Amino acid sequence: MAKPARPTPPRRMSVIAWLAAGLCLLPMAAVAVAALGGGTDTLAGLAGSVLPRYAGTTALLALIVGVGTAVIGTSTAWLVTATRFPGRRVLEIALALPLTYPAYVLAYAYTDLLDHPGWVQSTLRDLTGWGPRDYWFPEIRSLGGAAAMLTFVLYPYVYLLARAAFLRQSSTAYIAARTLGQGPWGAFFRVSVPVARPAIAGGVLLVLMETLADYGTVSYFGVQTFATGIYVSWFGLFDRGAAAQLALCLLVIALTLAVLERRQRQHLRHHDAGRRFERMEPATLSGRAAAGAILLCGLPVLFGFLLPTVILVTLAADTSQLLFSPRYLGFLQHSVTLAAIAAVLTVGAAIALGFNARLHPTRGAQSALRVAGIGYAVPGGVIAVGLLFPFAAFDNALDAVMEARFGIDTGLLITGSIWLMIAAYMVRFMAVALNTYESGLATVNPNMDAVARTLGHGPAPMLRRIHMPILRPSILTALLIVFVDVMKELPATLILRPFNYDTLAVQAHRLASDERLAEAAVPSLVIGAVGLIPVAILCWSIGREGRPSRDAIAAAAAQVQRTA
Repeated sequence: MAKPARPTPPRRMSVIAWLAAGLCLLPMAAVAVAALGGGTDTLAGLAGSVLPRYAGTTALLALIVGVGTAVIGTSTAWLVTATRFPGRRVLEIALALPLTYPAYVLAYAYTDLLDHPGWVQSTLRDLTGWGPRDYWFPEIRSLGGAAAMLTFVLYPYVYLLARAAFLRQSSTAYIAARTLGQGPWGAFFRVSVPVARPAIAGGVLLVLMETLADYGTVSYFGVQTFATGIYVSWFGLFDRGAAAQLALCLLVIALTLAVLERRQRQHLRHHDAGRRFERMEPATLSGRAAAGAILLCGLPVLFGFLLPTVILVTLAADTSQLLFSPRYLGFLQHSVTLAAIAAVLTVGAAIALGFNARLHPTRGAQSALRVAGIGYAVPGGVIAVGLLFPFAAFDNALDAVMEARFGIDTGLLITGSIWLMIAAYMVRFMAVALNTYESGLATVNPNMDAVARTLGHGPAPMLRRIHMPILRPSILTALLIVFVDVMKELPATLILRPFNYDTLAVQAHRLASDERLAEAAVPSLVIGAVGLIPVAILCWSIGREGRPSRDAIAAAAAQVQRTA
C-alpha cells in the first residue's frame, strides 16, 4: 500500500518561513561582507592596538563567570533536589529570581552601595575615622565587579537546567555508589554530576553567550570587551569598518559556542533515566548541615535579588522621578509597544517555521529552522550593526532614485523607524519562540494530523482548529518571554532607536551613565517587575516533583535559554 503523501504547506506560510530565516541570516552575512570590505589596514590596526586587549578581557570575563555560575548553579540545584532542610521550598523558587534583573541593573545598585561615596564605605569611614587613603576597598567598577554582577544574574541558567537533570535521575546508580563505600559527596561527584553533565555544560554555554552579548554592565564599569569596542568604534570613532570587524570576531566566537550548546542540548534530550526509575529519597539535613545548606542557597538569592531590590527601592523613594509622569509613561509606552509588536511577529514567524518544517520536513525546511534558531547566540550589537549596513544602503539608494526622478526626499524610511529595531529583536529572540513552540509541538501526536487530513482539513484549518488550541500554553509562554526579553534588551536598542524614542532600558542606562543612580532606579525596578512573570513560569515548569516527562524537560530547557 502506497504511503500517503504529506500535505503541502500553504504557500503563504512557506514564504513567511523563508523570509524569517532570511532575516535572521541577513545581519550575519552583512557583518561578514562589511568586515571583509573594511580593508586589511583597519584589521592590522585593530590587531596591533585594541584587539588583544578586547580578546583577553572578554576571555577572562567569560572564564570567571562560567566557573562561578557552574559552581553556584550546580551546588544549589543539588541541595534543593536531593536534600530537605528548613526553607527549601521557598529557596528552590527564590534561586531563580535573579533572572528578573538584567546584569546592568545590578551594576547600578551595587555601585551605589559599594562605591567610594556609597553607604558601605561612608559608614566605614564614619566608624573608624579613616580618610580615603587610609584603607583599601575592592573596586566595584572593575573586571571583577562586572564578573560578579553577571554571575549573580546568570547562575539561574545553570541552576534551572541542572535541577531539571537531577529531578529526572533515578536513584539506583546513586544508591549503588553509596553501597560501594562512597559518601554523599563522593556519590554526588562520581555519579550525579557526570549524569547531569550535559545539562550543566549546556547551561554554562548559555551563560558564556550571554556574557559575550552583555554591553550595559561592562560599559558602565569601564571594562573593555568586544561588545563595548563595537559601540565605541561605531559611535565614538565613527569607524564602521572597525565596528564590523570587531562584530565579526565576536560573531565567530558566539557561533562556535552555539554549535557546542546545540550538541550539549541534543545529548541531553536523548538520554533517559531508564525503565527502572526510582525516585531518589531526599536526605533530611539538620544542625550545621542544614544551616550550611540554607546559607549556600540563600546567599545567591540575597546578592542576586533581595539586596539589589532593597537598594533600588530605597533609591527610588528618595527621588522625584515618578513612574506615572507623562515623561515616564512615554518611556513605558515605547517599551511596551516595541515588546508587544516584536513578540507577536516573532512568535508568528516561529509558528510558520515550525509548522512548515512539520508538514514538509525537507532539508531546506530544517535548514531554515537552524538558521532562524542561531540568533540567540548573536549579541544585540552585532545584529544591530549587521542590519544597519544593508538597510541604510537601501534607504540611501531609494532616496537618490526618488530625488532624481520625482524630486521627493524620502529620507530614512527603514533605518529611521522602529521597524528596524523590531527586526533586530526578531533575529535576537527567534530561538526563544522556536524552541518553546517546538517543545509544545512535540506533544502533538502525528496521528492527529493524519486524522485531520482524512476528515478533509487542509494545513491551514489543521493549524487553526487542532494545533493552536493544544499549543495555546506554549504559544502564550513564548509571547510572554519574548516580550520580557525585548523590555530588557539594551545594545541593539541603543544603536537602532530613532531620535527621541527612548525605552525604559535606555533611560536607565543613560541616567546611570550620568551617575544619576537614584533616578535610574525607577525604570530599573519596572524592568525587574516585568521579569518576575517568566521566572514564575520557569519555576512552575521545572519545579514539579517526581519524574518529569521528556517533553516537559525539553520545554523547560527551551524556556530557560533566552530569559535574562
